[in-house]
Amino acid sequence: MDLAFTPEEIAFGEEVRAWIAANFDSDLKDMVAQSKNGYLDKEGQVRWQKKLFERGWMAPDWPVEWGGCDWTAAQRSIFNREMSAAGVPVSSPMGVKMVAPVILAFGTDKQKQRHLPPILRSDIWWCQGYSEPGSGSDLASLQMKAEREGGDYVLNGSKIWTTHAQWADWIFCLVRTSHEKKPQDGISFLLVDMRTAGINVKALPTLDGPMEGQQEINQVFFDDVRVPDSNRIGEEGMGWTYAKYLLEFERGNAYAPALKRQLEKVSRIASMEAQGGARVIDDPDFRRKVADLSIRIEALNAAELRLFSGRAGGARMGPSSSMLKCAGTEVQQAITELALEAVGAYAAPFVRDTWAEVKGRSNEPRPGPDYAGPVAPGYFNYRKASIYAGSNEVQRNIMAKLVLGL
Repeated sequence: MDLAFTPEEIAFGEEVRAWIAANFDSDLKDMVAQSKNGYLDKEGQVRWQKKLFERGWMAPDWPVEWGGCDWTAAQRSIFNREMSAAGVPVSSPMGVKMVAPVILAFGTDKQKQRHLPPILRSDIWWCQGYSEPGSGSDLASLQMKAEREGGDYVLNGSKIWTTHAQWADWIFCLVRTSHEKKPQDGISFLLVDMRTAGINVKALPTLDGPMEGQQEINQVFFDDVRVPDSNRIGEEGMGWTYAKYLLEFERGNAYAPALKRQLEKVSRIASMEAQGGARVIDDPDFRRKVADLSIRIEALNAAELRLFSGRAGGARMGPSSSMLKCAGTEVQQAITELALEAVGAYAAPFVRDTWAEVKGRSNEPRPGPDYAGPVAPGYFNYRKASIYAGSNEVQRNIMAKLVLGL
């Protein structure tokens, strides 16, 4: 694999950097610097994503006819690298990277026309209705009912750990439409308008604290919610197939560019913080941990370049997405642990609203440097990374079965 970029590819990287410099304004930079996970509040997210849409870069992986980019694998890699290096906000994946690929692959022309343009423009916000109380990584055991009544499905049950449901206009749901066959064969995939009567959203507190504007997960309750059967994706009972397809996109992300930047940030913090009379970065054990993570990131980057190059040629991610999910999330968690070690006691005070000063809501001085405020919330937030999208234990079972044939 030739990793040397052509003059045209180098020029493309310069174009991306110039665009970021002109559009990633100081307000967005300040908010990202105080975010526990790289996301902003809804207003900030939409503002940034609309900038990407106006440039034509909101959905690079989509087909060109629907607003995607006719890029080579090298251009995709360069784009991800430059975005990550600049520390721009993470685009919300629920619409553009998760439900949209399913609509593109299995939806009707009418569903594509209705849903894809507003997803691309960030006019409609989506959330994911997969997990249920008692049915997390064991997704085939889900029980939320969807019973036919004429041309509608009537939904009863609940979904849990639903990220940003409080902002969502629509939710894509896996529902139980049959108990007659094996569990996987009785699941269907529905698109549900969150304004439908009978839907209620309840916030769920998490270990990273009820931070102002950064409340993340919820439980969504469905009480006799009527959904037209025209909102079903594909065939009834085929939802498991569509869900597995979607999970390839949720799990098979490019982790390495963002991880490299996160590790560099931790190294900078460690060069400013002192413990025991010396800089943290000068501690041999700390430097060993940084070196180990750097090697793991480079190995992950090489794997991603190989896999995404194949995908550009039409190859499916398949079980490789499970490998990327395991490797990427475990390095993510290790970096947050190292950040906690670097800031030391400054991570202890809980900053309820890390955006307060950025948004002019507070003049209260912080107990410690600004960069310390999001460190502990970020550490706790990323404990879930090895659980969501199917726990890493489940991913290893998938690799054992489909890659090793065990």
